[in-house]
Amino acid sequence: MTTLLLAQDFPPMGGGIARLHGELAKRFPRGDLVVSTPADPDASEVDVGLPAVVDRLPFGARRTKTLPAVLFWARRAATLARQHRVAFVHCGNVKPAGYPARWVYERQHIPYGIFFYGADLLSEQHKVRHSRLKRRTARVIMGGAAVLMTISAWTRDLALSLLGDLGLDGHGRRVRVVHLGTDPTWFRPGVDVTAVRERFALPDRGGRWLVTVARLQEHKGMDTVIRALPAILAGAPDVRYAVAGTGPDRDRLEQLAQELGVGDRVRFLGGVGDQDLPAFYNLASVYVGASRRAGRLGVEGFGISLVEASACGLPVVAGNSGGIPDAVREGETGFLVPPEDPAALAGAISRLLADTELARRVGAAGRRAVETYYNWDRVVRDLRAIEAEVTGGQVS
Repeated sequence: MTTLLLAQDFPPMGGGIARLHGELAKRFPRGDLVVSTPADPDASEVDVGLPAVVDRLPFGARRTKTLPAVLFWARRAATLARQHRVAFVHCGNVKPAGYPARWVYERQHIPYGIFFYGADLLSEQHKVRHSRLKRRTARVIMGGAAVLMTISAWTRDLALSLLGDLGLDGHGRRVRVVHLGTDPTWFRPGVDVTAVRERFALPDRGGRWLVTVARLQEHKGMDTVIRALPAILAGAPDVRYAVAGTGPDRDRLEQLAQELGVGDRVRFLGGVGDQDLPAFYNLASVYVGASRRAGRLGVEGFGISLVEASACGLPVVAGNSGGIPDAVREGETGFLVPPEDPAALAGAISRLLADTELARRVGAAGRRAVETYYNWDRVVRDLRAIEAEVTGGQVS
């Protein structure tokens, strides 16, 4: 029996959701997973090395929410389900992937599950409260799912709230938490940082680095880190802060750093490719992920970068918001602080910078947590167990 993954986000597309789907395609047993996903100009470079069967739609991700594209995807999914004797369907997101999943379920009685991440639930919650049509479609898609998979306890609670809004309270028993992970063979301590220092012109002497890997958006909290820097520098004048990521908030963040007199201590590196990320983490003394709730959809549902940093043996300081407490074990793999409190952030970072034994112990605990739990192999085992539970053990 085979599993079908309907993935709106899939490599070479970037982002945490695409990474999750790409890792499933790498790690399901050969022949056990078929992926249906939009076309991409660079797809062949990704697809050729995967044990999964990857079936590319004849249009890109931007078109998948149009009615003709949804209908085409539904028919293609039904054909794939018949050809490969599919026993279970994973929806990589509620919409648009939920439409073809529901189509297959109605015509072939194949059960499906939906992944939820956080911002998607907030978006759905807003839509169903303001549109009768959106409410009806969400109720049909979510009500038909055999299982709803969330990536953190916070996301689970948000899913339960949405189910209540839709009059589907009884479906709460179908909700499962599946924490995300990373690859401890790729993200690991001891990676040579020389090439990354040279590529991004980072000084190789006389300083320690705080690092963040995130899109430059308001809810990611880099402004709180910048506001904390003066207090950090008072006790650790050698510290610098490097941010890997692109996004709309860069100008504001650069201006803030200049206003606070720390512009020479903050480096915005732009996009750092996957091949350089392990070295970038190894450059650091402390990883900082100060995400918070901001705006209608700004939230961190889990935080893959947090466990990537832990895999590299870094102590983590993170904002106590959204799903982050599920990715950072307070006092063990890092410290959680109020995400809008620069003084609290500075205090936790300064504590780790001042106590090298504490930093080493916390970083080592983070590495162990990834080796034993926060890894993609465990994620796949969890999903296969869910499939077997739903199908009555039909999934191999």
